[in-house]
Formats: sequence, structure tokens, C-alpha cells
Amino acid sequence: MKPATAAKKLDVYLPATPAEFREGTITREELAALQADPPEWLRTLRAEGPHPKNLVAAKLGVSNSALVRNGITEALTTAQINELLEEMPEWLSVERAKQIELRREERRLKSLREDKRREREEAENADD
Repeated sequence: MKPATAAKKLDVYLPATPAEFREGTITREELAALQADPPEWLRTLRAEGPHPKNLVAAKLGVSNSALVRNGITEALTTAQINELLEEMPEWLSVERAKQIELRREERRLKSLREDKRREREEAENADD
């Protein structure tokens, strides 16, 4: 597989990986080996970053779009993420609240769909 695909599966920022990783191809066996027993560079990268945008967003508790809206377009290190969490700028606080509300609404809608599905099943079973 391509290095970009492998990096995505490993949840690491491709430009921060070693040149031999970026320049070669990775077999499924090699990927499995990296996941099972990560080398030092992978452990360090996962712990310290820089992290890909999706992980930065998750660690900050916001969406990828929220990062872009607020000017964060580059990968961040763990230290930079922790600094943002400590400072808690207004934009981050607002975006986190939006994300919490979005997740709450998604759970509510999922519950409604489940209730309707159960009602349909009960009605179908009652007809039988």
C-alpha cells in the first residue's frame, strides 16, 4: 500500500515519518508488524506528534472544520495541543460546546430512529 494509506491506518502524520517509510511501499504484513510492535520512531510520533488533523481535532474535542475555521491548518504536536487546552481560547471553548451539542443531537436522532424501528417491528409482529 501507499505510504499515505499506511500512515492513515497508523494514525500518524505522513510528513513526520522517516524517509524510508514515505518513499517505499508497505505490505499488509509490514503494517501489521508496525501495529503489533511499533518501532521507536512510531512510538515517539504517536506520543509527541506532530499529529494529523483528525487526531488534533479529536484531542481538542472539535471537528476538523472547526480547526480550519479558526486558522489551524497544520499538524500540531502534543505540546501544542496541551497548550491550547490549557489556554482554552474563546474559539476553542465555543467549538467544543458546538461539538457537544452536535453529538447530543446525533444521539437524540439515533434514539428516535431506534424507537420508530422498534414500533414498526412491533406493528409487523402484531399483524402476523
